[in-house]
Amino acid sequence: MPRGDGRLNHDLFPGEKGPQDACGVFGVWAPGEEVAKLTYFGLYALQHRGTESAGIAVSNGSQILVFKDMGLVSQVFDETTLGSLRGHMAVGHARYSTTGSSVWENAQPTFRATATGSIALGHNGNLTNTGELSRLVAEQGPDRGEINYPYQGRIEASSDTDLLTSLLAGSPDLSLEETAMQVLPKVKGAFSLVFMDETTLYAVRDPQGIRPLVLGRLERGWVVASETAALDIVGASFIREIEPGELIAVDEHGLRTRRFAEAKPKGCVFEYVYLARPDTTIAGRGVYASRVEMGRRLAQEFPVDADLVMPTPESGTPAAIGYAEQSGIAYGNGLVKNSYVGRTFIQPSQTIRQLGIRLKLNPLREVIQGKRLVVVDDSIVRGNTQRALVRMLREAGALEVHVRISSPPVKWPCFFGIDFATRAELIANGLSVDEIAKSLGADSLAYISLDAMVEATTIPKDRLCRACFDGEYPIELPDPERLGKHLLEGIEQTVRTDVDGVQALLGGGGAEDALRRP
Repeated sequence: MPRGDGRLNHDLFPGEKGPQDACGVFGVWAPGEEVAKLTYFGLYALQHRGTESAGIAVSNGSQILVFKDMGLVSQVFDETTLGSLRGHMAVGHARYSTTGSSVWENAQPTFRATATGSIALGHNGNLTNTGELSRLVAEQGPDRGEINYPYQGRIEASSDTDLLTSLLAGSPDLSLEETAMQVLPKVKGAFSLVFMDETTLYAVRDPQGIRPLVLGRLERGWVVASETAALDIVGASFIREIEPGELIAVDEHGLRTRRFAEAKPKGCVFEYVYLARPDTTIAGRGVYASRVEMGRRLAQEFPVDADLVMPTPESGTPAAIGYAEQSGIAYGNGLVKNSYVGRTFIQPSQTIRQLGIRLKLNPLREVIQGKRLVVVDDSIVRGNTQRALVRMLREAGALEVHVRISSPPVKWPCFFGIDFATRAELIANGLSVDEIAKSLGADSLAYISLDAMVEATTIPKDRLCRACFDGEYPIELPDPERLGKHLLEGIEQTVRTDVDGVQALLGGGGAEDALRRP
């Protein structure tokens, strides 16, 4: 899949699914502005966070209209569609599925119509107590205030976001804001939310602040987004981050803020390593500067005699620059990327599939031949991409290939919004560094230390989630079989066949109220 900022190292090998982000969210309250177009451009800046589906909901003060579909932002929306989405407030979402399958019913924003109004919601993160939340939805019963529609013959939504939207729609006697203040303390996991009713835009961040969420100011309104880069593209000035455990609301009376939980900051360190755009700032630290510093520290910890430092395009580039600066070894691009190879609905034949990463990268033989190379990448998940890359560089004439990784070995799965493989599939979980190097065919392999990586972010270690590297999860997890992802995806299968029991209540009602292309 193509990345919004051109990053593709983890998408090079057919079937290789690397560390994918859960989603990107965007919201705007700006009377007099073309909010649908602002949201489109905001999502365009966040495309790297989710490439499976995209959607925009707009409100004109009395009605919410949602348009969403499968595909990239630029594939889902055109001028005509955006022109039909009129209002003063909007919520947008770009999705990569971590809980719930990749189907249209799970595209966001999710939508609920109730007897007192409507709700549209976008979510970045992953909830870990969906079993508990499912019971709460079931306890609300069929008359919980949400306007339901026939389930027969329809695939229901199966995402954690769908459950959360149902809970927020389940108290028609309360305002959406008051309902949120009651529901949010019961929600566990990672959640950066942007949602709205007909009159008010809301933004929420979980008490740990695992996923980023920022607030920006327009001349005539407010913007919230997953990353500061999305503020830049719509001309909004950065105000501050949404605090962990905070709810903000924007309406005709201005901006107000409330706290639903104590802040216990544990921002995801992998945002600095790979997930966020390099031109984004998180917690006051530029992502690009952090990655360059990781490269410098990697060179200090694991030097090597070589002729050329080169990145695996493109997310390895800042760290490779830092490695070259610190080591004094020349920096160069040894690979040419085909920018137009991305998502395709044309299935390659076996012959083409065997070309592997050559479909996306081709070596510059005159740069590589006869050289001892240091190849810098941001992380290794399964190792298939790096193995194919090492082989390709040797075939192009490299004398030696030394692989350097600007994050520690990934040994633990993520339950907070990154679609890492199960632990059994992580190459670093079962092999030593030397064994991995042998598996890749590299002359040497080294990973930056955990402490050096953390220091490069300038964020205190105790304020970062490092669970994928050290197994220390900042939120207590339920038993594996009760974890949100596994539970919900089991529910999904049941919902498709049982429409009379509780399972039917757990599916999404009102998905058909959103528009999509025929």
